[in-house]
Amino acid sequence: MPRFTVHIRDEWLAVPCRDATNTIHWLGQEALKRYVKNKPDNGGIKAVKDTHFVVRRCQSLGLLDADDTIEDVLEDNDFVELAIEGDTMSPDFIPCEPGVSHLTAAYREPGEYISLDGNSLTSTDLVNLGRGLYKIKLTPEAEKKVVQSRDLLDTIVKENKVVYGITTGFGKFARTVIPVSKLKELQENLVRSHSAGVGNPLSPERTRMLLALRINVLAKGHSGISLETLHAMIQAFNGSCLSFVPEKGTVGASGDLAPLSHLALGLMGEGRMWSPKSGWADAKYVLEAHGLKPISLKPKEGLALINGTQMITSLGAEAVLKGTTKAFDSDIHTLRPHPGQIEVAQRFRSLLDSDHHPSQIAESHRFCDRVQDAYTMRCCPQVHGVTNDTIKFVQNIINTEINSATDNPMVFAERGETISGGNFHGEYPAKALDFLAIAVHELASISERRIERLCNPSLSELPAFLVNEGGLNSGFMIAHCTAAALVSENKVLCHPSSVDSLSTSAATEDHVSMGGWAARKALRVVEHVEQVLAIELLAACQGIEFLRPLRTTTPLEKVYELVRSVVKPWIKDRFMSPDIEAVHRLLLDQKVWNVAQPYIDKYQSEYIPESRPVSPTAFSLESPQSPRKRVRHE
Repeated sequence: MPRFTVHIRDEWLAVPCRDATNTIHWLGQEALKRYVKNKPDNGGIKAVKDTHFVVRRCQSLGLLDADDTIEDVLEDNDFVELAIEGDTMSPDFIPCEPGVSHLTAAYREPGEYISLDGNSLTSTDLVNLGRGLYKIKLTPEAEKKVVQSRDLLDTIVKENKVVYGITTGFGKFARTVIPVSKLKELQENLVRSHSAGVGNPLSPERTRMLLALRINVLAKGHSGISLETLHAMIQAFNGSCLSFVPEKGTVGASGDLAPLSHLALGLMGEGRMWSPKSGWADAKYVLEAHGLKPISLKPKEGLALINGTQMITSLGAEAVLKGTTKAFDSDIHTLRPHPGQIEVAQRFRSLLDSDHHPSQIAESHRFCDRVQDAYTMRCCPQVHGVTNDTIKFVQNIINTEINSATDNPMVFAERGETISGGNFHGEYPAKALDFLAIAVHELASISERRIERLCNPSLSELPAFLVNEGGLNSGFMIAHCTAAALVSENKVLCHPSSVDSLSTSAATEDHVSMGGWAARKALRVVEHVEQVLAIELLAACQGIEFLRPLRTTTPLEKVYELVRSVVKPWIKDRFMSPDIEAVHRLLLDQKVWNVAQPYIDKYQSEYIPESRPVSPTAFSLESPQSPRKRVRHE
């Protein structure tokens, strides 16, 4: 029999439907009958049949016609909201960040899996898991380690041994021994009390990354989690049943306690959850709609779920993946052989080298009276290069952290003991992500100066602000201001959060990393950089319009054609934000890189034999496609 979950005011009601040819209006009235039945004053509703209401989907908030039949517009286990007309008690929904989530009602579960063993997950894999491209399963070796680790925990409890976090309280209460009869309550209380975060929820993609990374760490077999609980987490991930995880509240000391507690709380059937089917709803209903049961915590499992640096690391993984030709002469750069500088100079030559790709525009300037270009032009390899090297440094840190056990205490089944340590401290990813923000910011800083040179007629010899009939038209005047505003905001965001520390937990956690803020602001810096680069690319293509019929190099003409496939030339003023967003999307979707990469690779193979292949991190983020560890679902 079909069943639907209906949200009225602050309650969720399960409404069975024996006849799917009934109308949406019938469903609303049935839900109202159940609602008023449980209220001593009928909830202030005088007569159900006289109550006017609208019904809409929880996920898309799309209104449903009262006369439509249920079978035509709903599927079994769908979630809907009933809003009573003129009712101030009708609930507000928790919004996802607009434009962030692609896991919508049209989402289809993937048929491929990534096998997790706790040792080989990469940042690219993690981001792809967040995007909903794969499901998760454990390797047999990981399952074996998890079982061995849990067996040791069960022995400790059975023998009434006193071990931190298993049979004792936490932090300041580490010396308080807890009776065996209350060990389950101990773990549940831990998760509930530590679910104290604030702010907007992480997007569904970022929550998927967080859950996937926690599963990967638990798969190492050093946390004491039971295989039953770990499988329940995997089922929730594969169904995209995602807890409400506020973005603020972690100091990155004993791991990301608040965010991971919220993650665990939803899995326990408490608090809020989101799924493509339900949108935001009470966790117990979301799990039930997907045929799942709330997890029941065993000794130490609450601690195993919340102790670790997974929020810092998962957001950091996303941040990491999201960076005249004589100045690029190879002999110059061999005298200062930083790998990033050399790599960027090679890319510039592959796209700009007039011997390789003749440029009519470059030829027209051959006999101009300028001796040297500005630093923003000829020092790009030096500035972009250190960004490249920093990204690679940070990526190594993040990839190590992704596959690190960060619990406390650690369970060593092979030694038959548990050991308390400090692997939960977030200093490594915190420092690395502060470095990342500082380095990536320079791409926007130097880009904004090049936008100024394009818009300033005394520097570019092009029309002011890249538009005809200046005065009547303002052209790129405010687009440049937007770039300047983003660069200025980045300067504040680049202040390192990891230099701060505030003692917490009654001085038990007397030095903290502040890594959660390091990760969130690094992501914001990266997003600002992407937007500034989009404005520069848009301005550069507009500049070419004033140099026609001359043509630039073949690779850059291909990039120009790509931009013009989504944004037409700027003839007169028009609404500019959509143009910026369209080019921003080209960068995010790797389309600019995909156009340029073949020319870079060809130049490398023909002109730089035996050189190592390059990755796209100088001007864009790493390609999200990774062929590793993919298993076709049979």
